[in-house]
Amino acid sequence: MQVAPTSTSASIAIRYGGVSFSYESGEAPALDRVSLDVRRGERLGILGPNGGGKSTLLQLTLGLLRGYSGTIEVEGLAPVEAAKQRLIGYVPQRVEAELAFPITARHAASMAATAGLGPFARSSSASEKVERALSVVGATAFADRPVGQLSGGQMQRVMIARALASDAKILLLDEPTVGIDPAGQKQFAELIQRLHDELGLTTIVVSHDLRTVAATSDRVACLARSLHYHDSPEGLTPHVLAEVFRHDAAAIFGDLHVDAHRASECGHDHSHDHTHGPAHEHSHDHGNGSHGSDGTHGTHPKCGGGNS
Repeated sequence: MQVAPTSTSASIAIRYGGVSFSYESGEAPALDRVSLDVRRGERLGILGPNGGGKSTLLQLTLGLLRGYSGTIEVEGLAPVEAAKQRLIGYVPQRVEAELAFPITARHAASMAATAGLGPFARSSSASEKVERALSVVGATAFADRPVGQLSGGQMQRVMIARALASDAKILLLDEPTVGIDPAGQKQFAELIQRLHDELGLTTIVVSHDLRTVAATSDRVACLARSLHYHDSPEGLTPHVLAEVFRHDAAAIFGDLHVDAHRASECGHDHSHDHTHGPAHEHSHDHGNGSHGSDGTHGTHPKCGGGNS
């Protein structure tokens, strides 16, 4: 397993240090020694198959799960403390709870900003934040429409506005393009770019969809129980993805660990991988770290190097 490169603490929005988590004792871990630094102001994509640990990592980051090993710091705070300070704006995949109530888009966007505030506070600065957030995401035109009448893309903008209105420093989006048509997906990518450019937000997009991650991210982390790190979307060629996801499936269902590499540090030109035959498999057990199950040294089949 490769550890993503580290940065100085002052530049880090979220730091994961050797994070492992199991739902029940004796089960294979849902997350296995995940280490990753998320820099302030960057757009990170977390890509992986269903069941690969993305939702678990998300819930740990939000402080909704306890009992993990390793460390998680959100702006230098434990996840629970960061949640109390509303440092993370969370945009869930499904918002059935909001759709079930006869409220307007404006009301839905104001829920986080007005939580715990008195009536006078709600009528002044909080309302201004909500209106500004609705404007930033392009939702002002339908702000008075009932949420049940909004399209998937429109509701997503309202949820992002809710996060912005609470002054979140980090925006965490779970499968944001599910149920959104291609035109809406393009608009979503443009919105993430605008939030990055205008507000300097740190954004984390969690998805199993390569197109979504590639369109909204500067860096990509492939996650399937353990972390398979690539420095940029350009490093995720069809060959690399096929190889990573094949090994990831083995990592989920068997006691395997996979060596991975940064695309920028790879000595192999992945652009010509279509000329090669299928890559051979490799793995190593947890006890020996750098050795395969047959005692040989595990290497990346295309890069010729060992663990990094």
